[in-house]
Amino acid sequence: MEYHDLEQPDELSKKEKEDAMGAYLMMFAAIGAGLPLPIINLIASVIYYFVQKRNTRFVRFHSLQSLWSQIPTTLINAGAMYWTLQIFLFDNLEVTDMYYGYLVMLVILNLAYFAFSIVGAVKARNGKMYYFLFFGKICYHQVYQIKDDIDSESNNVNLPPKL
Repeated sequence: MEYHDLEQPDELSKKEKEDAMGAYLMMFAAIGAGLPLPIINLIASVIYYFVQKRNTRFVRFHSLQSLWSQIPTTLINAGAMYWTLQIFLFDNLEVTDMYYGYLVMLVILNLAYFAFSIVGAVKARNGKMYYFLFFGKICYHQVYQIKDDIDSESNNVNLPPKL
């Protein structure tokens, strides 16, 4: 597999660095909106990614990494919100040790996500790459891998689907 060269900090414009940094600041979207809805952060990250999709690879990488890392956090936060609503509003469930354990795990996960996002934002603002656990490698491959162009190798315009 071949990959595009990574941009170096001195090759990036100030706007590219700020756009990459902005991807990590989407975690504050729900706080800025004043809503305790975890899905707002994910929606903001999705919109930001699609707005920045045509930007440079550096910005696209950081936007995609921010989006991918937002998904598990959003799902766990949404689970906690649903569980809490079931307990306190609908009286369907009881407060158990498992619920408290879930809340502790939720706090730890959100603090870790917050810390990684702040570090990612600072690194992106300085024009440096920062790879999150699990998601960094996936995003690097998605953004920087040189894709084989089948159309350039043959004169066929219509090709069968790849299986």
